[in-house]
Amino acid sequence: MAKPSLSLTDHTVLALLGEGATHGFAIAQELTAESDLGRIFTVHRPLVYRSLDRLVERELAEPQQIEKGEGGPKRTIHGLTKEGEAVNAKWLASPVTHVRDLRIEFLTKLRLNTRANQDTAALIASQQAALAERIETLRSATDSDDEVDLWRRHNADAVAAFLAELQKPEV
Repeated sequence: MAKPSLSLTDHTVLALLGEGATHGFAIAQELTAESDLGRIFTVHRPLVYRSLDRLVERELAEPQQIEKGEGGPKRTIHGLTKEGEAVNAKWLASPVTHVRDLRIEFLTKLRLNTRANQDTAALIASQQAALAERIETLRSATDSDDEVDLWRRHNADAVAAFLAELQKPEV
């Protein structure tokens, strides 16, 4: 039986482990609403720990050591396995498949790549290519009286403009 695919939370936790071995509480802090990454994608602490357990079960992450907690319980430091590194690298380089996924998943990947000092040009270009046909389909919807088509057209225009602006070289 095939393993279920990883959730966005799982991938994000995996990517944060890819920045360096750490414990669940530190990952949860990175995903609070007040944090830089949490502005894009907020994940509550219990879900971070559940995700860590799934990643260990899938052999993508592994406990590396136990350390004394600061005023609390002991903390388990987790790191990526070789398979986890490969899965993480592939996910971080993959475009999203739906316009609706740009708001959270693509921005999360973009921010994580930027944090890792990775060149994001290839990700942006592959994202443009992956959605080009869909954007054109949405833009050409002709029923302007339908609010759903209108919403989709405006989103397609916004996504195209956003990706084009991201692709501009910095001065």
